[in-house]
Amino acid sequence: MNAPTPFPGKPPAQVAFHRTELNVILSLYGRFVAAGEWRDYGISHLKDVAVFSVFRRTAEHPMYRIEKRPALRMKQGQYVVLGMEGQILKRGNDLRQVLRVLERKLIRAVD
Repeated sequence: MNAPTPFPGKPPAQVAFHRTELNVILSLYGRFVAAGEWRDYGISHLKDVAVFSVFRRTAEHPMYRIEKRPALRMKQGQYVVLGMEGQILKRGNDLRQVLRVLERKLIRAVD
């Protein structure tokens, strides 16, 4: 006998990154740490958005924010990379494609 699932059809209480999404993000993060560009990160899981923030130093504002907003997946795309001032650098539904805007900066940092 299967136990009934509580509140079937109810949306999750918060948005979170899936393990495969975190693997992609942390792989990029590790390359920037190895290049000496990034030093710290923070993850927030809120009601309608999950945020991965990247810092040069711990006590600063984030350099970049990688956000997941599932409500926008049919409109502008559920993933977005935001700059320090909140400007949208790249948006879309393919996380790897969206993160390429940051990979270009890594290539410049290594040159």
